[in-house]
Amino acid sequence: MNLFILRHASAGTRRINPLLDLKRPLDKDGKSHCLQLAHVLMAMKINFDLIVSSPLKRSLQTAQLVGTETGYESRILISNALAPTATFDQFQRLLRECASHENLLVVGHNPNITAFLGQLIDPSVSSISSLDDRTPSRVRLRKGSLARLTLMRGPATLQWLLDPRIVRSLYATSTKSSRRKISRK
Repeated sequence: MNLFILRHASAGTRRINPLLDLKRPLDKDGKSHCLQLAHVLMAMKINFDLIVSSPLKRSLQTAQLVGTETGYESRILISNALAPTATFDQFQRLLRECASHENLLVVGHNPNITAFLGQLIDPSVSSISSLDDRTPSRVRLRKGSLARLTLMRGPATLQWLLDPRIVRSLYATSTKSSRRKISRK
């Protein structure tokens, strides 16, 4: 299985009230980044068999924008295994349930989505029980970062990581005209 792990795009500043923070939407930069990421994924000819999102608004919006722009037409599944309070066991259960899909996109939050990524690559980290006690992941997922992993037997293999800065650069170069400029006198 090809597993794509996407941290939700920019959603502004965290709200003090946890109930309000659950409903925090993407900001203008976050929406723009999702569209750019989708454009880059289309240029790379990547599509998804299944998209699963955290139930929080900012993750769901990220999943919807990327899914719509890449031509994904099925329903986006919502799973608490991707919520900020989810455990690695819940995440593994989700992966087992989705094992029949070849290209799976999951959209979640830090710090757990980065910890899950680290645990998939280095399973020795999973023996530590609490998220706070874990050694930090060796992979950094900024808001809007997308990691592609190959899941086989044993540890997952990180194939590539698209950082938001890389996405902006790829988007800028892919939208420029390919026609050479010539002077006309």
